[in-house]
Amino acid sequence: MAALTISDAKRVVIKIGSALLVDRDTGALRADWLVGLASDVAALKANGTDIILVSSGAIALGRGVLALGSGPLSLEEAQAAAAVGQIRLARAYEEALAPHNLTSAQILLTLDDSLDRRRYLNTRATFAALLARGAVPIVNENDTIATDEIRYGDNDRLAANVAVMAGADICVLLSDIDGLYTAPPGTDGATHLPLVEEITAEIEAMAGDAGSGLSKGGMKTKIMAARTATAAGCAMVITQGAVDRPLQALQSGAASTWFTANLTPQQARKAWIGAMKPKGAVRLDAGAVAAIGRGKSLLPAGVAQVEGSFERGDPVRIEGPDGAALGIGLSRYTSAEAQAIAGHHSSEIEPILGYPGRAALIHRDDMAL
Repeated sequence: MAALTISDAKRVVIKIGSALLVDRDTGALRADWLVGLASDVAALKANGTDIILVSSGAIALGRGVLALGSGPLSLEEAQAAAAVGQIRLARAYEEALAPHNLTSAQILLTLDDSLDRRRYLNTRATFAALLARGAVPIVNENDTIATDEIRYGDNDRLAANVAVMAGADICVLLSDIDGLYTAPPGTDGATHLPLVEEITAEIEAMAGDAGSGLSKGGMKTKIMAARTATAAGCAMVITQGAVDRPLQALQSGAASTWFTANLTPQQARKAWIGAMKPKGAVRLDAGAVAAIGRGKSLLPAGVAQVEGSFERGDPVRIEGPDGAALGIGLSRYTSAEAQAIAGHHSSEIEPILGYPGRAALIHRDDMAL
């Protein structure tokens, strides 16, 4: 357990549910609680930790403005409430983080964005660019356009998917409960589990389905999220979020349940890429082989030949000058684009293609050698 601390993590995703952010009775923002969370985020950022927030609350904030009441909403009403509430949600985070000199950024996602490899890589690149510049991305499901077919449906699983996309070390689910119990809390024999090293059928059986009030996420969705996160090398923790300064409380030993991962995010990603079937190949010159061997990205200038037909985000075989396989990587260009810019410097990409492109043909994070 000593190794599982958010203060030691390089990148942390934190999920905030509607019930924590919005008052159940009035529909108003819990501004004081958000100020405390912002202080926690600022402390982690000062320690050198990248932070991504996955936040519910847009529909809950918007329904009051539109006088939609507290009952069930139709899809159209929910999307209208989200459109109104999203502006207020973004402003609330901006105002809470600004006193700490932190820049907030809004990212809206649907399930399609993680299932489509091109969108997945574009989203991953956006996270990387924002975090490299010190911003705090605020992520929510794009409720204004998502239909049932393209919805995550709950922000527990959205948070886990964001953690995988962004290569996070830890995913924190701030909840209305302090972790997983062997039976419903308060019942006879219910025991709190501080550590889960493997998600077994027995562990899944302990998870309940029910959510309540503004929160849709029951324990079952949290176990599903844990399975997604840990498979990608990201540890996950469930802890009580309703307290003031919830992240500080977690670091101070507040009750929680940790789900451990056996691999690092980088190791898990490399294994995932390495298991893919390539749709084409790029043959490198000797200089490029030496560069990627030193951990560099593959630039177009180092590509001598392009084979096959592939799209952006597709896996391609990386070959040495003699055709020997060196590994597999995810291409940031189509095969036609790669053929056009092969052998050229990155500064020549826009004049050749007629539009700006990425400097690397295959980024080092998208390469398994």
